Amino acid sequence: MDSPKIKVLGIAPYEAMKTIMEKLARKRPQMDLDVYVGDLKKGVDIAQKYTQANYDVIISRGGTAEMIGKVTHIPVIEISLSVYDILRAMKLAENYSDKYAVVGFPGITGSAHLLCDLLQYKLDIVTIHSESEVEATLRDLKKNGCRMILCDMIANTTAKKLGLNSILITSGSESIENAFDQAYKLCISYANIKEENSLLGEIIRGENSDTFVFDEKQNLYFTTWDNDGSEITDILRREIPETLNGDNYKAFRNIDGNLFSINSRVIEKPLHRYVVFYISSTKVPMATSKYGILFSNKREAEQHFYNSFYSITGSMQGLRSTVEQISQSSFPVMISGEEGTGKEQIARAIYAQSALQHNPLIAINCSLVNDKSWGFLTNHYNSPLNDDSNTIYFRNIEELPTERRKQLLSIILDMNLDKRNRLIFSCVSASQTALPSAAREFVNLLSCMTIHLPPLRERAEELPTISSLYLGNLNVELARQIIGFESEAMALLEAYDWPYNYTQFKRVVNELAVITSTPYISARDVRNLLEKEKASSSAGSSQPAKTRHTGLDVDRTLDEITCDIISQVLSRHNGNQSAAAKQLGISRTTLWRYMNRNQERS
Repeated sequence: MDSPKIKVLGIAPYEAMKTIMEKLARKRPQMDLDVYVGDLKKGVDIAQKYTQANYDVIISRGGTAEMIGKVTHIPVIEISLSVYDILRAMKLAENYSDKYAVVGFPGITGSAHLLCDLLQYKLDIVTIHSESEVEATLRDLKKNGCRMILCDMIANTTAKKLGLNSILITSGSESIENAFDQAYKLCISYANIKEENSLLGEIIRGENSDTFVFDEKQNLYFTTWDNDGSEITDILRREIPETLNGDNYKAFRNIDGNLFSINSRVIEKPLHRYVVFYISSTKVPMATSKYGILFSNKREAEQHFYNSFYSITGSMQGLRSTVEQISQSSFPVMISGEEGTGKEQIARAIYAQSALQHNPLIAINCSLVNDKSWGFLTNHYNSPLNDDSNTIYFRNIEELPTERRKQLLSIILDMNLDKRNRLIFSCVSASQTALPSAAREFVNLLSCMTIHLPPLRERAEELPTISSLYLGNLNVELARQIIGFESEAMALLEAYDWPYNYTQFKRVVNELAVITSTPYISARDVRNLLEKEKASSSAGSSQPAKTRHTGLDVDRTLDEITCDIISQVLSRHNGNQSAAAKQLGISRTTLWRYMNRNQERS
């Protein structure tokens, strides 16, 4: 007789664990596994959503497993963190130069204490018992000089928001296999009786809309809603008392551009009363995007920033206070830097911390704007330039043609656009003193505050730290267990020029993480990949590397380009006109004439 088959609901706190669970489950024909990704409250919502799906057991990890166990009648098996899981994270953190600590529930910190005793590591180890303790605990660690933590998912997201670096302690295959074994043994001896079939049949019969079911205590019992429904769930909860005390009713709610039709009724069962809401929606007509124009909200901006490579680098740490101060003002901002230095991410960070964070962020990529989208911006009644209290980000302002640039400046000044909205600009520039003339025009006329992002080659000493932190993220994303780089491999990374900065570095490390088959990334793989990068850069530009970093805008007159070159050479010689003229091969009189012409133009 075949072995009994069990139906398992897996709730993984991160995507890589889902991948490993699915891989291991395929080797177990007696197990039917469905895995979803959700941490803490989101994980609880998933468990509650699928309570009716005849699962025999739920498997999750850490604080998520503990919280799920409090809200469901289905048995919950916890994936424990083994000593080996914690040891891998500690080895990865060895390249980190600053003070770090281990933070987590007792299952983590108990093993961490054991390892530190055995290996004679001296680390701060802090035990938490609930989600509510996380932020205060991390703030205390940061105040005491800690710059990074080894943690589980409950602390990982909070750490990034507080400006702390983090390495997520991931569960290895052995820990997940052990949880599977426990689940199977439990299910064989434990008979689960499901009572929801008749209820759900009555609820969904003949209905084409999305459904929410609450019990009389306002707990979400069941839903067919696939998206993040936290906002609409809160709205529906406020309707429950009225529904329980009256007849069925219909209402309309406008939420984030969607018009929702809501019908409700009460279903009486012997033990409980249930409130059922049937939801249908229609998109309110509105322009959400055009070519070169992107609308987003705070949640989307934060998601982009915290998932970006730039958010984990040392560069943000030095800029954090500047970004916080600028975000609290209303003055326009000009962000400069070479390609790939994270200008767009800084713009998102300013927006997400500003007083206008609950209104849209409109990003306008000046290099992509065509005639149709420019017409929409300048002539349409629904243009964001006609709206108030938004944040408008003009990316690559130097790439806007001269005629359109002057038109935009006229619109800003004539319509007080910079007073009605928060304006952020960015441009490609090798230094803060060598801004393209197009960017300087905006800075001078609009009194912009300025932020310059340094290139990666000026922060080569931070590459070991940056690499370790990013590898920690990749281990989670790719379900890998890479410990670090060989010393020679790291030396090669530090010596490389990185003409395209963090964007290029991220792409290179991504490829190295995919192709490596050993715990340490080898010098051979790094050397081969960097040689390809050099060849690609040479093929893509006939200019020397130094000139590729200048950020010159060639879509201008010869006089404008010449003035930019003179400004950069003067900056290199600290304003010494004689030295600049000598390098340029012109007389001081000619140099002076161009400088005066540039001042008149400005």
